[in-house]
Amino acid sequence: MSSTAALAFAFWPFVALVLYSTLPARRATMWNFLGAQMFLPTGAIKFPVIVPFDKASIPTLCAIVLLLVWRPDARSVPGSKFANFLLFCYVIAPIATSLLNTDAIVNGGVLLPGVGIYDGLSAAETALVAVLPFVIGRVFFRETSDVANILRALAFAGLIYSVLMLIEIRLSPQLHYWVYGYYSSDFEQSARGDSYRPIVFMGNGLLATFFLMTTAVSAAAFWRNKVKLIPSVPASVLLGYLSFVLILCRSLGSLVYAATAIPLLRFTSARTCVRVSAIFALLALAYPLLRSQDFVPTEGIVSLTKQVSEERSRSIEFRFINEDKLLHRASQRPLFGWGRFSRSRVYDEESGRDLSVTDGRWIITMGQFGLFGFVAEFGLLSLGVFSLFNIWRKAKPGAEAGTYVAALSLLVALNIVDLLPNASVTPLTFLLSGSLLGHAEAIASRLKSCGTNKIRHRIT
Repeated sequence: MSSTAALAFAFWPFVALVLYSTLPARRATMWNFLGAQMFLPTGAIKFPVIVPFDKASIPTLCAIVLLLVWRPDARSVPGSKFANFLLFCYVIAPIATSLLNTDAIVNGGVLLPGVGIYDGLSAAETALVAVLPFVIGRVFFRETSDVANILRALAFAGLIYSVLMLIEIRLSPQLHYWVYGYYSSDFEQSARGDSYRPIVFMGNGLLATFFLMTTAVSAAAFWRNKVKLIPSVPASVLLGYLSFVLILCRSLGSLVYAATAIPLLRFTSARTCVRVSAIFALLALAYPLLRSQDFVPTEGIVSLTKQVSEERSRSIEFRFINEDKLLHRASQRPLFGWGRFSRSRVYDEESGRDLSVTDGRWIITMGQFGLFGFVAEFGLLSLGVFSLFNIWRKAKPGAEAGTYVAALSLLVALNIVDLLPNASVTPLTFLLSGSLLGHAEAIASRLKSCGTNKIRHRIT
């Protein structure tokens, strides 16, 4: 890491302080997380015992400290006991895993040491910091107006970031190098024919294009409601521009997500969007079981992708092959996994060479923390989707309010689905998931207090 990158990390708390001093607490929180993800460098500053300081942990710690100062009245909000249980499981899972993996592993002369309580506490600390944005979203972004403001901030962020992405599409991913003095990922992976897939400061092109897709779907919600985000500029124009840049990024996955979510928001009801979101989240939760029982048509997916792109087809086939190896490894310790420090990876028995390539978050979590860790993480991320679906089965949402919440539900569900091929978890992932759950809990609380659970209630 360069001195410029370290300076950027050290300077960010002052940026956060300015945000919270000049903006309402919720807007400051949103831009604290957005700004850090958009502009802070990759890499981390590491110290013994404490969690590494990086573009995920620094804005999270800033938000927690400053929110306790600006909003001490909202330190806790009653909610789902099941959600609290999943939060507890998410943090405690690494400790249980470490206590069950004290044995050393030898592969071809390569020794992988056992892990114990010290590593368990360290991993639990990391998990606690990672999940704090979920708690923040659940506590502070509960109302429909909060959801609309989240989408508004995302759409504006996409407008800003798209300019930087266009620069890299034309000149190649150089901004991280120009500003911080080093490349954040393998430069060759960004080449796409005679163009480039932008990275900017996200760490890799997949994260950058997924982020842009998120902003485009956010703009689509305002297009549906005919709300202008910029004076004299229809939301359809902003959406068209963001979609055009997304196409230029040449990321098939994000294009498929956008092509699914945007028509759903524009041409179907909010209730249908929530139903589709629930289906997506359910499929993601069931994926390890379906994959282990060979119910996922991997050969068909590869053949279908080959019709679009030979290169993408080879990439997906390679991922499936690695998933098979890693899933077999994970099945040897299915409940709590192998722990950290590469113990869950596959090695050559003779040479000890690492044969694994880990892409999907689901297989990484399954390997390290087992089924217990997977259910805790993916269950927590998807709980808001299922809670909202359950409420909307009984209640009739208002059209305008429903569109914003449905858009957020789709974004959360798509992020969960994207955790199958990729490891696209960021603080924004947890913040949006927590906000969706908080909104569902707020509606449930109002319905309960009004005694309207048994009637069709209009959510406004």
